[in-house]
Amino acid sequence: EYGAEELKDDELLAVFIRTGTKEKNAVEVAGQILDGFPERNLLGLCHIPWKELMKIPGIGEVKAIKLKCLAELARRISVTEAKKGLKFDRPATIWQYYKERLRHEERERVILIMLDQKLNMICDAVLSIGTVRECIVSPRELFLMALKEKAVQIMLLHNHPSGDPEPSRADLEITERVRLLGAMLEIPLVDHIIIGDKTYCSLREKGYLAK
Repeated sequence: EYGAEELKDDELLAVFIRTGTKEKNAVEVAGQILDGFPERNLLGLCHIPWKELMKIPGIGEVKAIKLKCLAELARRISVTEAKKGLKFDRPATIWQYYKERLRHEERERVILIMLDQKLNMICDAVLSIGTVRECIVSPRELFLMALKEKAVQIMLLHNHPSGDPEPSRADLEITERVRLLGAMLEIPLVDHIIIGDKTYCSLREKGYLAK
């Protein structure tokens, strides 16, 4: 009668859960799921493995998979919305676009963004999953990828699972190496953006690339 926007989080989840148990109805089962998440919000669905959801009474394999699909659908909607305002000369828009993809990762993911002359994205690619230092062991591979895609400019981006986006010494060292190599190859490094939980750090804005 009043629309989906009037439903509480547990009520929205209950729509997808549909049925509960003998002891609890669908809304109560949904509330039990939310109780297991930090701050009791729906973002927890992005973190929890579907097999963990199955440990909750009333959530079987099919329901657990449906809930994980729901979380992925919400993430993709968020990314699509953010893409509309994506500007590669404005770090805040890049953070807005990539944050949902990276903020919940438990390991560092390093992404190479390849750009044309007008700062339009040609494509992006995950360089490594682990640490940023592991990624740049072979800068040759990074620039071979950029050359293959005919990139005119590049940007690095990675997440800090700790949630703190301040650059480490390794981050700064790698940024400088890529900056120097990019200048030599005439494929300049536009920025290196580190994504935290609720904020970001642009090394260009911090002055590390102003040379």
